[in-house]
Amino acid sequence: MKTIKNSRVVLPLLALVAPLSVLSVSATEPSTHQSQDVITDGVFTTGIEGPAVDKDGVLYAVNFAEQGTIGRITGKGQADGFLILPDDSVGNGIRFDSQGRMMIADYVNHTIWAVNMADRSLSVYAHDEAMNQPNDIAISARDIIYASDPDWSTGTGQLWMVDTDGETTLIESDMGTTNGIEVSTDEQYLYVNESVQRRVWRYRLDASGKPVDKTLFHQFDDHGLDGMRCDNQGNLYIARYGAGSIVVLDPTGEKIEEYRLKGQHPTNLAFGGEDGKQVYVTMQKRGAIETFKSPHPGRAFNLHR
Repeated sequence: MKTIKNSRVVLPLLALVAPLSVLSVSATEPSTHQSQDVITDGVFTTGIEGPAVDKDGVLYAVNFAEQGTIGRITGKGQADGFLILPDDSVGNGIRFDSQGRMMIADYVNHTIWAVNMADRSLSVYAHDEAMNQPNDIAISARDIIYASDPDWSTGTGQLWMVDTDGETTLIESDMGTTNGIEVSTDEQYLYVNESVQRRVWRYRLDASGKPVDKTLFHQFDDHGLDGMRCDNQGNLYIARYGAGSIVVLDPTGEKIEEYRLKGQHPTNLAFGGEDGKQVYVTMQKRGAIETFKSPHPGRAFNLHR
């Protein structure tokens, strides 16, 4: 397994380094249906993606100040560079496993990286040249990783499963542009969306964790689909690219809520804050992060605590 040491990176755009703390919004801030900025325009590139919160409540996202980096958000309006990926690698989705490692989908080099958070060293967790560009990833309580794998040039995509030993398995090819992906709260299903085709699929997870029995969960009429996360009630939150909103579907696939955002191009979301109810949304055109309050904590908030 290839391991790379990565010294601490502090990029010049922001020199705001605060003690690590759980990001939260005070009771006097705007209501759940009105988002606000955590990080303002241009702090991240337009490649901002992959928000994820570690076990200490610290928020991370890809492409801070320049492509190929991982940024750490330490407070409202405060961010610094956490690490730089090697060579020409560029991250997209981020998730944390049960060991606290940061898993990063590298869409340039067909790789999923594992980051030791103690010393910021990088290891190649999985690599497969048959991948188009691993885009977003989801992770089960058993540390099985699922990766969407679009080919934007042809409007097609694939779905991959990565076992705990890093072995890759192609689950399905000839799909639409696979993008957002999430494991259900009860660990029984995997949700995968297709951005261009505006479909959300649901797979049943068998005893080995393999996705089977694919069914259509929801079809949208307009705008694109991007990152997805579940709350602890089993509801699915979907970034609606171009619509400027996060739509919430209940476990039957019915729309039950929609949160409006300041920007029009959300790429992904993550739950965090002191109670797990704060939703952080990466905004592509703005290079910013918006936030709003959900009535329920995220699925991942207590997954490995």
